[in-house]
Amino acid sequence: MNSLWLDINKNYPHFTNINQNTSTDVCIIGAGILGLTCAYYLTKLGYKVIVLERDKVGYKTTGHTTAKITSQHGLFYDYLVNSYSSKFAKDYLEVNEKAIENISNIINENSISCDFELQNNYVYATNDLQLSCVKKEVETVSSLGFNCEFVTKTGLPFDVLGAICFKNQAQFHPLKYIYGLCKFITAHGGQIYENSLVYDIKKENSNYITYISNSKEGLNCHVESPFVIMASHYPFLNIPGFYFTKMYQSNSYVIAVDTKKTLFNGMYITASDPIFSFRTANINGKKLLLFGGEEHKTGQSVPNTNYYLMLENEVKKYYPDSEVLYRWSANDCVSLDKLPYVGPYSNLLPNLYVGTGFKKWGMTSSNVAANIIVDSICKKENKYSYLFTSTRLKPLKNSNEMKNMLQDSVTSIFINKLKKSDLNLDSICNNSGGIIEVNNQKVGIYKDTDGTIYAVKPICTHLGCLLSWNDTDKTWDCPCHGSRYNFKGINIINPAIKNLETYYIE
Repeated sequence: MNSLWLDINKNYPHFTNINQNTSTDVCIIGAGILGLTCAYYLTKLGYKVIVLERDKVGYKTTGHTTAKITSQHGLFYDYLVNSYSSKFAKDYLEVNEKAIENISNIINENSISCDFELQNNYVYATNDLQLSCVKKEVETVSSLGFNCEFVTKTGLPFDVLGAICFKNQAQFHPLKYIYGLCKFITAHGGQIYENSLVYDIKKENSNYITYISNSKEGLNCHVESPFVIMASHYPFLNIPGFYFTKMYQSNSYVIAVDTKKTLFNGMYITASDPIFSFRTANINGKKLLLFGGEEHKTGQSVPNTNYYLMLENEVKKYYPDSEVLYRWSANDCVSLDKLPYVGPYSNLLPNLYVGTGFKKWGMTSSNVAANIIVDSICKKENKYSYLFTSTRLKPLKNSNEMKNMLQDSVTSIFINKLKKSDLNLDSICNNSGGIIEVNNQKVGIYKDTDGTIYAVKPICTHLGCLLSWNDTDKTWDCPCHGSRYNFKGINIINPAIKNLETYYIE
């Protein structure tokens, strides 16, 4: 089932695929909110811009967000003060507050109708340990000169022990917003292409050659430009940059619910695990609840678990007559020190830029990143760029996660490939999947509701990790770097860009 953002945008304009060699000032890879925000600012400054999207505009990460526009990224500021400094935390808060203002200005200046509305944002506690953390966060944020509040009453349908409130945050319809950006970009000479998969980038003298595979016509072509921006969610170039050693991907799930009752105002998220997220959305005159959570590292879903059903059961505790109208999952890149990577892709590749690792807060982070990247292209200093240095080599703030990520990779690349599967073809139920052994080779099997079998080679085409079956979304997921494939083996989430090998089962 699609997200509600995508489902109600079926009538929005689509863009043709690129089918010939060309050149431009800036080539942007990815037509999500980051890529299109960069394109918006650059075309406004008079740059010639080409945006290349492997699928459809906004149909990946941006189309699967909960679309909260906030500087309150969980209980994050006490972490920043302790890990870096008060100045660091204050600048992080300041630049994200500026991003909210920037987005509001873009909407007003261009009359974008995208259901933008100011809301208070809350991080709430339901136990004593969480309450202690919330109170500490209030103290830290207040010390930074920001006007937050500690409250014990919220609009939620249950009691909380306390919450930290940031006022004048916002929410919107992300697809309507980025289509507004598209309208401005194309009206000012920018070009946007869909179904145009970038598979390589080469440096030639002072320019870059970006190579594209045209998925509609099977043609290859290229774009030549002095500047390239990698806005493709997870960078697909492994060397240099080595982002696959510095990030992992996380899955979470969202349902849009008609509660049959009057709903609250505000946006909410729990203070610690299990993480649950609440906001509302006005769709076709009806106020729906968007409820998210059940987060896990990509490739590590619990077998035979239906996360959507778990969310639905949680909602029905408070809204027993509710009806689920939409279900979708979100993929998010998370850096090991919890800060995005924004700036040069590598010190070895000048004028190639990246923005990634937004840790579920891409609405504000994308605007922050776009301003930093555009300022760099314009040779303009940005006082906040130091917060997100993409080439940073400082000691990792979370050595345990680094250890776990390396262990997951080694296990998936080597150890699990040697283990015998305890499944066979008959033990896999309809509408489910798993890995079996066929002639000493691992084969990924999915049986649809009618028993039709789809068989793939369950080895990620990125770096060769053994995939795992996600029974909630019916996908093959990589536990190493988060690539995902549908049950037919078609790649749907990068860094992988190639599909899986498929088999015919008699």
